[in-house]
Formats: sequence, C-alpha cells, structure tokens
Amino acid sequence: MADKEKNMQKEEEEIKKDLRYLQLLAQSYPNVAEASCEIINLEAILNLPKPTEHFISDPHGESEAFNHVLRNASGYVKRKVEEIFGPTLRMTEKQELCTLIYYPEAKLQLIKAAESNMNDFYVITLNQLIKVLREVSSKYTRSKIRKDLPGDFGYIIEELLHESHSGVGEKRHQYYNMIVQTIIDTQRADHFVVSICNLIQRLAIDRLHLLGDIFDRGPGAHQIMNTLCNYHHFDIVWGNHDIEWFGAAAGNRACIANVLRLSLRYGNLATLEDGYGINLLPLATFAMETYKDDPCTLFGVKEVSKESKHDLKTSRLIAQMHKAITVIQFKEEAKIINRRPDFKMDDRKMLEHINFENGTCMIDGKAYELRDNFLPTVNKENPNALSDEEELLMAKLQHSFRTSDKLQRHIECLLAHGCMYSIANSNLMYHASVPLNEDGSLKEVDILGKKYKGISLMKKTGHLVREAFNEDTPKERKDFARDYIWYLWCGKNSPLFDKDKMTTFERYFIKDKETHTETKGYYYKYNNSEEVVDMILDNFGVEGKHRHIINGHTPVKVLKGETPIKANGKLLVIDGGFSRAYQPETGIAGYTLTYHSRGLELVQHQPFHSTEEAIENGYDIKSSTQIVEMNSQRMYVKDTDKGKVLLAKVDNLKKLLYAYRNGFIKEVNK
Repeated sequence: MADKEKNMQKEEEEIKKDLRYLQLLAQSYPNVAEASCEIINLEAILNLPKPTEHFISDPHGESEAFNHVLRNASGYVKRKVEEIFGPTLRMTEKQELCTLIYYPEAKLQLIKAAESNMNDFYVITLNQLIKVLREVSSKYTRSKIRKDLPGDFGYIIEELLHESHSGVGEKRHQYYNMIVQTIIDTQRADHFVVSICNLIQRLAIDRLHLLGDIFDRGPGAHQIMNTLCNYHHFDIVWGNHDIEWFGAAAGNRACIANVLRLSLRYGNLATLEDGYGINLLPLATFAMETYKDDPCTLFGVKEVSKESKHDLKTSRLIAQMHKAITVIQFKEEAKIINRRPDFKMDDRKMLEHINFENGTCMIDGKAYELRDNFLPTVNKENPNALSDEEELLMAKLQHSFRTSDKLQRHIECLLAHGCMYSIANSNLMYHASVPLNEDGSLKEVDILGKKYKGISLMKKTGHLVREAFNEDTPKERKDFARDYIWYLWCGKNSPLFDKDKMTTFERYFIKDKETHTETKGYYYKYNNSEEVVDMILDNFGVEGKHRHIINGHTPVKVLKGETPIKANGKLLVIDGGFSRAYQPETGIAGYTLTYHSRGLELVQHQPFHSTEEAIENGYDIKSSTQIVEMNSQRMYVKDTDKGKVLLAKVDNLKKLLYAYRNGFIKEVNK
C-alpha cells in the first residue's frame, strides 16, 4: 500500500509540474473521451510496420533517370507486382502494369491507340491496380491514406481499397463491380487510373532523403527541383554543386562564373536558359568578339550523350563562351582570396604566376609550359583585374541570376528542406565528408576567429549559408557569408570539398598531369575505419544498435573493384554515377538505398536510356539489390524517430487523463 501511495504522490507531482503544458494540450483534447480516442489511435499507429525510406544521391541534373527511380521506388513497385501476381501474369503483362503505374498518362494514350476493347482493359487493370494499392498502403492507417486520396475519387478508392477486409459476399462483389463499371460508363476511367497510379507512387515511399548535387552536368536540374518542390515528404543535404548554385543565386560573381563554366563545359544550356531564363546573349556577344580568331581548342564541349551533341557552329560559340567565363572566373576568385586572407588560398591566384614572354606558369617553384597562351583580357601589370567589358558583362550576368524568379524559388525550397547534414532513424547523412586530422580525430576549422569541428562545423556552415539569404543579416556579415559559400565549393577545410586545392587552372592550361592532382582530406583515408566512423556518429549524437553514415559525392568505381559498403557496413557511399559523364568510370548508373521494416537494401542501377523508351517498350532500369543489413525482428513505427515523438505524446495524454480523472483539469464536453 505504501508503494502505491508513493507512486500516486510521484504521479501527482509530475502532473503539477506539467500542468501548464497539460492545460494547453486540453485545448485539443478537452475531455476523457477525446484524449482516450487519441491514445488508442496513436497506439495503433505505433504498431504498424515502419514505412519505407528512399535515399538518393548525386543526380547531377539527370532528370529522366532521377524521375524514373522515384516512380519505380528503386524497384520496390516492380517487386510488389511480382509478389502479388507471380506466375498468374506473363512477364510482359507485369511489365506493362509497372509502366502504367510509372507513367499513367502517357502509357494510357499508347494503350488506347492499340487496344480494341478498352472496357475489358479497364475492368482488368483497375482490379490489378487496386491489389497493388492495397499492398503498398498496408503500412499506413486509414486516416493517413484518406489524407492522401485525391478529392474527386477519394471515397470510391477507399471503398475499393478495403474490399478484402469486409467479409464480402456475392451482393458485395456486385457492389464493387458496379463501382468499376460506372467509372467506365461515365468516361472517368482514365482519370481514375491516373489517380490510383499516382497514389501507388506516393505510398510506395514514405520519405525521400536526397544527399546532394542536384545540379551540374545533366540538362534537367531545374526539372528535378520542380519534382522535389511538389514531392510529398522529403529532405535534402546540400552538395558542393548545390552550394555553387546557392552562391550564384545570392549574387556571388565567382560562383556565377563557376556555374556558367561547368554548364558550358558539358554543353548544358537548358538549365540556364530554359530552366531559369538566364540571359546568355551578353556572354555570347563578348566571347565572339574577344575570341573571334581563337580556335579555343581546350574549351570544346565535353559530349556525354548523343542528345548533348551540337553542330560545329554552336560548338565553336560554346567553346568561346567557355573560355571567356573561365578566365573571368579566375579573376573573380582572386578578388575573394584578396579580401578574405583568412581563407589562406593565395596559391590559387594562378594568373599572377604566368610569364607571357615565354608562355609558362610557375607552380610550386617550377615553370610549366602553357597549353594556351592567348589571354587577351589579362593585364600583365594587374592580371586579376577585370577589363571594362568583363566588368559590364558580369554586372549583367549577376542581375540575371539575382532576378530569376524560378531560381530564387528553387533556392528557397532547398533552404526550407535542406541543411548541411541530417539525422533520421539512426542514419547520419551528409554529402561529402567531416574534416579530420592526420590521426583520424575531428579537425578544428577557423571561421571568423572561432574554432569549429564535427557537428559544430556543420551547424556553423549551414548557418552562414542561410545568412547569405536572410534580409535581416547586416551587410558586412552577408558579404562574408556569400564569400564563404564560394569557399565551401573549393576551400581546403570545407566539408563539401575537403581537398588540398582545386586545380581548375592546371587542368585547362597545363599539360603535365602531376599538376592536376587534388589530394583528398584524411576523411577519405579513415572512412573505412569502424572506430573513426563510430567516433563521428558519437559526435553527432547518433544512437541506436543499427546506426550508419550515408553519403555520396565520390563516385564508386565498380569497374576498379570499389565497394559502396565501408567500415563493416557502418558507412555507405551511394554515389555510383547517375551522371552520364561518370558512367564510363563507374561502370554503373548509380546506387540508391531503401530502408524498410526489414532492414537496409542497396540497389545498384544500370544506365537509363530514356523516358520515351520506358513508356513505349516497357523498359525499366535494370537493377540489382544487395542486402546491407536485415533486422532479426521487423521494425515498427514505435522503433523510429517519429515513434519516439508519438510515444511521448501518448505519455502526455495519459497524464492528461489522470488530470481529468483527479480534478486537476476540468473536462469540457463539446
């Protein structure tokens, strides 16, 4: 009895301590009935299987491949179709059904052009789609599914979806068949099919984690951003190429020049012109005039696919523009280096080391012959100064980037959903690295006179990125933040770069490849060490029996025997080459990762041909799945981060019930 009284006394003390919070909670749950109902609902959710998470890294503007992987959920939809229908459907029939789920609008048009009996097609297909939908929705409550249902078909889909749970008889079957037939008779079948297919895609993956580098070589970064900004549940960790676009959008001229240089290098004008309306005419006019007699052979377009090929005239113009903006980039970068001596990057002011008389450049005390000595805008007395024409050009380009509404909206989306790192369900995600010392310990990095390392470095750099876009940031501070964004792109101690230097000048102008070397930081020496990986996880406060680091940035060269699984399975590198430019080196077309109630699965993808071929021929990305880690027991919502939040809410609701029943708070009956 004494123990019971002590427990009651302790419980009452906790109630009194939390009384103000419980009074606020009572506004949402004003009586015992409503509080009890919510506890029952939450307990049910906690015991559902853990929903599937999807990890993707480094799409590099390859929008078609990225969108296909989203639509097929890294092969998850295809596996479910196989599990449901197995040998009852031919392989071609299952292939057609999958393609319909991925691209319902376009696939329906092809089917209608070839199918003689659409009534039968609709009856059969709608029943098949309902079976798939029922399977992918099994991890969610009815209330959750109801929120995702399309408004015009919500009630009908819900009725069909729960057919198997109602102990149906013949009359009930007639009811369902009549629903399907009426949908067809009212000529709403196409819309209904599209709604179900989109809902399957939505429920197949509960949450998308994107590990950076949306932008760069491929032509569709803006299309990827369009998809993301309308995606149901996602988060992003910023990559080095994303940061470069951050800087360009903020008006940093060195970042603008970098963005333009890389886009021109790969002949990718679609993102700039079609995606963001960047006016390239001033650059083209300047380049044609300045380099009209220059073959610009070192600046030819790097073709990565048949689609990226240009005619000779266009290729020559792109090469001229490429050279023009590259020279400007070196000058703009030198300006930042001069005004930010704390960046310690004086060795990157390469134009100062050119000897125009003998056509050499002095690097580390050794003279190297230049491959191209025609630099008409470089003043020998002041090599880093922009010419009047270059200054006018950069002012126009800066204005174009700053006033691009679509670019600014996409950057706002990246700021709203992104950061330098993310932690979800015992998985630590960042794009590239955490700077380390030679002994494997966390490296201290000086920013404005203060030292940061590990998680504090990630938080500080993320804060600086946001300051560059915050209207309340003082001008001097904002100017530094914009310059630091550029440092994140190429600075030695940047978590997004982490190399001793970026040898852009050398790779263009110096033939000797020993000057092209960029020595990686110690993170890449230790990322296969379980002890160091555990140390990083501890620093970030990541707990759990099954905890991991997941990052991208460095393409895994499968052709050379590299593996994405490191540190005894505790670190996973999932950049396998979405970008076509990387595929000759990697031998594959990217990795993705799925984390479901049974464990972690790594999916290796082969190159994606085209959306058109996928729709017309039922082509799907060929993928192979590798089990990284399987749990001995199935995971439930209660085992996740969301589950911890819900368990805390249940605990507080139980306190509220106690408060109602013992007179601490009065009930209100609505």
